[in-house]
Amino acid sequence: MVRLMTIGDYEQVYALWMRIKGFSMRSIDDSQAGVAKFLQRNPTTSVVAIEDGRVAGAILCGHDGRRGCLYHVCVDPDYRRRGIGKAMVVFCMDALKKEGINKVSLIAFTKNDVGNAFWHNVGWKQREDLNYYDFVLNSKNIEAFNR
Repeated sequence: MVRLMTIGDYEQVYALWMRIKGFSMRSIDDSQAGVAKFLQRNPTTSVVAIEDGRVAGAILCGHDGRRGCLYHVCVDPDYRRRGIGKAMVVFCMDALKKEGINKVSLIAFTKNDVGNAFWHNVGWKQREDLNYYDFVLNSKNIEAFNR
């Protein structure tokens, strides 16, 4: 079952993120307070997938009024290849359409073979006409990758 994410899901979502090898999280943005802020700004677009009474997948999804973006798309390895990821993406896309958003982007690490294969298989196109840049405004927002 796919449904809207609430801050009440945070502990299970965080535990899921921690189980995903190679997953990247930031100390401030991905804290409970950071996710609460994101969900407050985007109350109708982020989702969780519930299987066997627990969170088996999650997507943070939001928009700036012009373009949507998917963040932290993940499915527990024990629940992959069951259509959960695709169902969550469809839910998010429908929610963004209802809000008048016409284009959606995401970032997948180049070394994320599983994720990149998923995005290609569900019809997303890899852009090769741009470079992606970051500028860190808060050096205390430390990024760490799960091993």
